[in-house]
Amino acid sequence: MPDLTIIQTGDALRQTVRRWKREGLTVGLVPTMGALHAGHLSLIELARAHCDRVIATIFVNPRQFSPGEDLDAYPRTMERDTALLREAGCHALFAPAVSEIYPDGFATSITVAGISEGLCGATRPNFFGGIATVVAKLLILAEPDKAFFGEKDYQQLLVIRRLVTDLALPVEIIGGALVREADGLAMSSRNAYLSGNERQMALTLYHTLKEVTAGLEAGAEPGRLIAMGLERLVSAGFRMDYLELRDAETLEPIERLERPARLLAGGYLGKTRLIDNMPVTPRSHG
Repeated sequence: MPDLTIIQTGDALRQTVRRWKREGLTVGLVPTMGALHAGHLSLIELARAHCDRVIATIFVNPRQFSPGEDLDAYPRTMERDTALLREAGCHALFAPAVSEIYPDGFATSITVAGISEGLCGATRPNFFGGIATVVAKLLILAEPDKAFFGEKDYQQLLVIRRLVTDLALPVEIIGGALVREADGLAMSSRNAYLSGNERQMALTLYHTLKEVTAGLEAGAEPGRLIAMGLERLVSAGFRMDYLELRDAETLEPIERLERPARLLAGGYLGKTRLIDNMPVTPRSHG
């Protein structure tokens, strides 16, 4: 098991990575906001399979939270996270202060148009600009060969891929499969906010996505099926922002299932925001 080096400055991060690269080692980066769970750890495992050295980052990024969102309440469990990363065989943890990422006078923001609009972007106006800006800075500081992001945040994954393509950043973006609890609920750091009753109610999201996906793949008309899914979720207590069928590569809305797609959902159960998605495969592609 490798020792875990804890790094707090960008300069130290660069020095560590460049030393590894002089030794001919490949480097993988796994950005997180901490409060780690099995989904994050699966990305560490994936990175270890692809790279000689793995860096996780823990940074609760204030720029992706809108006023009134849960920035102050977002779970911070650094001691536990550090132990989990050590057990998972991660080689380094970059845990910078906010002032390290956004020093006084920081005046740059990055917008990825198109793919960041709609879905989560429609109701969280600061979200993807904040993500694009911090991920770009992390990639520039760490200079990884590959970076790993979970498919649970599917729109985020595609935004980052577009960012890397458009800015010609020399890194390969790899998506890791969505990881679920034993009963199907998508793993999320925010699941800790759910009360016992809400935790049971949250399963309606998983079951609805599963049933709508099965209907779509069987050839049902998307509009009617999705409307029924939305009605079921609202009846279960969700305040839904969206339940939509989108193209799997472009996230363009689609009305007929003719190519690989994603069924994506986002909304609130009580005060907790939950998102989930499932791949949808046309019968001709099965």
